[in-house]
This record gives sequence, C-alpha cells and structure tokens, in this order.
Amino acid sequence: MRRLGLLALLAIAALGAGAGWLDSKISRPYRGQRPEKIFVDIPHGTSRWGVSGILAQNDVVRSRLAFALFSEWHFKKPLEAGEYYFDHPVNSREVFWKIAQGRIFVHIVSIPEGFTIFDIGNELERQGICTKADFLVAAHDTSLVADFAPQAPSLEGFLFPSTYEFARHATCEQAARRMVQNFRAVWETLDPLGSAQQADGLTPAQIVTLASLIERETPNAEERPLVAGVFYNRLHRDSPLQCDPTVQYAMELAGHHDKNVRPKDLHIDSPYNTYEHQGLPPGPIANPGEASLRAALAPAQTKYLYFVANDQGGHFFSSTLAEHNRNVARLRRMLAGDAQASDPASKKVTR
Repeated sequence: MRRLGLLALLAIAALGAGAGWLDSKISRPYRGQRPEKIFVDIPHGTSRWGVSGILAQNDVVRSRLAFALFSEWHFKKPLEAGEYYFDHPVNSREVFWKIAQGRIFVHIVSIPEGFTIFDIGNELERQGICTKADFLVAAHDTSLVADFAPQAPSLEGFLFPSTYEFARHATCEQAARRMVQNFRAVWETLDPLGSAQQADGLTPAQIVTLASLIERETPNAEERPLVAGVFYNRLHRDSPLQCDPTVQYAMELAGHHDKNVRPKDLHIDSPYNTYEHQGLPPGPIANPGEASLRAALAPAQTKYLYFVANDQGGHFFSSTLAEHNRNVARLRRMLAGDAQASDPASKKVTR
C-alpha cells in the first residue's frame, strides 16, 4: 500500500511538473531571434504536428512539443490552412486560436465607385498586390466578359466597386477575376432574366457604358435617374451627349492625366469624345456602382435635355437651351461669389 501511495504521489508530481512545464511554454510570449514581422504559410493538409514544426522553425512558438500537445488537447478545433502574419511576440495559446479561427493575412482593398482601370491599378500597386502595369495587362484580357460584352475593349466597367480581401500573393489576374465575378453577381440581381428590357433597347454592355457616364457625372444617388433621363433623351434626339468625363477618359487613354477639361480638350480626336461623336462611347469610362446601374436600367421619365453643376454638389436641370444657358450663367455668378445667385429661391427649375 505504501508503494502504491508513493507511486501515486510521484504520478501527481510528474503531472504537476508536466503541467507547469506546458504552461510555461505556451503562456509566455515568444519571438526567438526572428524579426518582428513574420509571415507563416500553413499548407493545406498539414497535420497538427506539422503545423507545430512550421511555427517552431519560424520562431513563432517557444516549443514545438508544447504547441502540439496543446493543439491535440483541443482536437475538435481544426487548424486552418493559409498565410498568417505575426507582427509582435505572442504566446502559443494566441497562436493556436488565431490559426484555429482561420484569421489569415489579407490585404483589404477598397475600390470606390467611379474608379477607372487606371485608378484601380494605382490602388493595387499602393497596396502591394501587383504593379499598375501588370494590372492594366490583366484588365485588357476581355475573355472574362466575352459573353456579356463581346466587343469590350477592356474590363473597364465590369470591375465592380467594393471592398475586397486579397491574399498577400494574389495576382493581378485573380484580382480582376474577383471584381468581374462581383459585377456579374450584382448584375444578376438587377436583370435576373438577362433581358434588360427596361433599358429602351440598349444592350447590356451599352447599359454598363451609360451607367459609367452617370457615375462620373454625379456623386448624388438621387440625381442619377435624372442624369440617365437626360442622356436617354439626347440619344433619342441624336444629340451629342457632351459628357465631360468622356473627354477626361479620352485624355487618360492618350496619356494626359490632367483631370481639368479645357475648351481645347473638347476637340480631342477620340471615339470616347462625346462632344465630337454622337451616341455612346465604344465602352465604359469607369466602373459604376449599383445605383448608377439601376439608373441606367430605369431612367427618370423627364423632358430634361441639359444639366450643369450647382454649388450644392448637385446639378441644375433644364429642358431648353435658353434655360440651360441661364443656369450656366448662374453657376458662373456663384463661382464669382454672387450671393444672390446662390439663393435657394433662384434654384427652382421647371420639371
């Protein structure tokens, strides 16, 4: 009996020592001799002991054995494959739960409505995803939209504005594919039958082109159906759309990055110049959001043929050239500081 009691005491002592050792190995933050910022890639199919070895080799955990034992103790929690980022010393418990919860490293990239392929390329390069030059190459592979827009010169218009999460090693092609997939998902909710019958005979690709003009003309969602109505009215009359953003895009394509459109720029030789060419340009001039797509599909029924900016971030709309000229003159007076021109009573327009 004494021997059994002694063995029990020894076993308890050993368990206590083991528990103390395990706690000391997994509870204290550790980084070893590695730099503060470490990326660790856990391949698919890696066993728990394999994950432990990778973490130990990268000096993320203090003990491979201790992490493996702790992981086995929580065997119901699988370890997720992916790339993990550690920017400061952490203990093994934190490492385990980070991997068990799959908190992999991602680049969060926000693409605002109205960004062009050039803007998107700049943002991806800034975020370290890929270079602008490489993205522009990917953005000219139109196979992703060949069924939707067979004549599309690029993916412009089909890279849906949203916030994206990309892995550190994502490619330009993967980024473009994700954005096009997102566009298709949104489009299916707007035109589930694929007929776009609301859009007065325009093809889906032309609707996206029109939506891109609307997007670049006004930041106000409530104005977009009115802007769409103006463009449809001008198309029906075979009047040039005279949309300044199309001139800006033509200048961008020509390598001129100045966003200010001067009178001489209105004569730039480009099929995108809607001052020189009637109808829609040959493709979108930006990537429109959902509100602009909706406006292009369902424009406001209006007699407006013109609009010009006001001092409220919106526009004055008018049905006649004479009224439009008065609104232009009013805008010039406002820009010159004429308080009377900015009076709310003077902003009413006939609808």
